[in-house]
Amino acid sequence: MTVFTDPYCPWSWAAEPHLRRLSVEFGVGVSVTFVVVGLRRRIADAEALALECLDASAESGMPVDPRVFLRDPPSSTHPAGLAVAAVAEQAGGSRVGAYLRRLREAILLEGRRMDSAPALLDAAREVGGLDLERLRIDFGSNAIVERFGADLERARAVDAAHHEPGADRVRTPAVEFVPADGGTAHGAYGPVPYAAWRAAALAAGAVPADGPAPGVEDALRRFGSLAVPEVAAACDLPGPRASAELWRLALDWRARPRRVLGGELWAAAG
Repeated sequence: MTVFTDPYCPWSWAAEPHLRRLSVEFGVGVSVTFVVVGLRRRIADAEALALECLDASAESGMPVDPRVFLRDPPSSTHPAGLAVAAVAEQAGGSRVGAYLRRLREAILLEGRRMDSAPALLDAAREVGGLDLERLRIDFGSNAIVERFGADLERARAVDAAHHEPGADRVRTPAVEFVPADGGTAHGAYGPVPYAAWRAAALAAGAVPADGPAPGVEDALRRFGSLAVPEVAAACDLPGPRASAELWRLALDWRARPRRVLGGELWAAAG
């Protein structure tokens, strides 16, 4: 599965529950590759991005803090894309996914400007398991610029019928599944229900994994920090039930919440 996304994309943040549910439902049968589309070379519409954050949050229930786009907006989304390319150069898909997640939380929940090498290295340090000195060098290397440029070209090469209105790239978030023996990609483009992702996966020949959905504590240990809609998606629970289970675990000191604007991020205790 190829996921077309961007660390700054509010609708990609809103689709994080889809990623959790897909991972649970299909397991190792679906591998993930991330393609960063380069949301804005220059951020000239910070207020519009803030409004998109609120719209995406209202649609998905994912918490969001849009004040980074109102108080001290970053100059461009491309430095974060270059950083993701640098992480991909030295680490596998799981570390890329973890780094993308850390960037999303930093930008869309913590109000941090992720458009400079020191800030992006701080995020890599928080993820752990990455060679920071190599990243420091790679951030400015021609090879990483070329790798990020290849991602931008892949985002442009998607059928124009699925492009963002007024842009020359695919609408995000987008997913494409290619059958194991090659052939036509099956995709879902833009903000769509999980059912569209699942249908595309099945059409490409993905087979759902056996077994029940994980319990809430198991999901926290598997995925790390999760918002309530992600727990509901991963554990196949109604939202109120997911919230109640999380607070029950908190009372037993088995889960810990971190307050963010619009909700909480949850993690396993200990």
